[in-house]
Amino acid sequence: MSEQARVLPMVVPEEGLPERVTIYEVGPRDGLQNEAAVVPVAVKAELVRRLVAAGLPVVETTSFVHPRWVPQLADAAELLEELGRLSVPAPVLVPNARGLDRALEAGVEHVAVFASATQTFAEKNLAAGLDSQMAMFEPVVSRALEAGLDVRAYVSMCFGDPWEGAVPVDQVVSVGRRLLDLGASQLSLGDTIGVGTAGQVGSIVESFAAAGVGTERLALHFHDTYGQALANVHAGLRHGITTFDASAGGLGGCPYAESATGNLATEDLVWFLTGLGIQHGVDLDAVVATSVWMSEQLGKPMASAVARALAP
Repeated sequence: MSEQARVLPMVVPEEGLPERVTIYEVGPRDGLQNEAAVVPVAVKAELVRRLVAAGLPVVETTSFVHPRWVPQLADAAELLEELGRLSVPAPVLVPNARGLDRALEAGVEHVAVFASATQTFAEKNLAAGLDSQMAMFEPVVSRALEAGLDVRAYVSMCFGDPWEGAVPVDQVVSVGRRLLDLGASQLSLGDTIGVGTAGQVGSIVESFAAAGVGTERLALHFHDTYGQALANVHAGLRHGITTFDASAGGLGGCPYAESATGNLATEDLVWFLTGLGIQHGVDLDAVVATSVWMSEQLGKPMASAVARALAP
């Protein structure tokens, strides 16, 4: 029996889509933060190095959150020291002023803050409200900019909230605009529980455009809880979005929705973009190999459909 040919995405470009997309890798931070068993620093560092070698142009590495809240990331300073200076931006999340202090001590150049589009999640996750969270972020962003750092802003629960249900689009736009006005260079809109739909994506992007926020300042962050992540990416592409967050192997999950399957997998996104003829600069085989390796380190199967299909 002859050996089967290696399967590759069939490339059929679609008119009106961006020529190139940036894949913003969040696996080492957003992916691993939900793992119960603490992952050794050496394994985290190797994951980051493999992702950089695979061509990911941005790799978010960790968070300077208090260890009491996220024990998995208690080794943030040690990890950054182990990694040294990387060839691509390696942002870290800074939830508050103390987190920024630690980031500055570690010599990072790119940081991110994490806000909520809903009152309930702001209270539960930040011990703040929709308005008071801004009062917390303003000095953090201001000091970061004064220090010459780039600041990205995340907004969670943009597409639905497990306590409040549907989230008004104007509320999402209001929170996002305030973060951009503080000085954030980019706004990542999160479908935290994976309930978003393609039409909803278009509505949100168009609402930001009507408020004077262009697609060049927006990124989309999808979870694949209901299998809608790639459909939502397609909707984002059709509306001109060129930055999408993803996590190798689909690492991550959402504690607020049953059967949540984690972040959009980097491999799945790479396959999808390749099939549309959209440039991204990422080596599919290298990401798959990295996800296979990481699943072995974690002792759990991969959530990525593409990784499962291509794994040796």
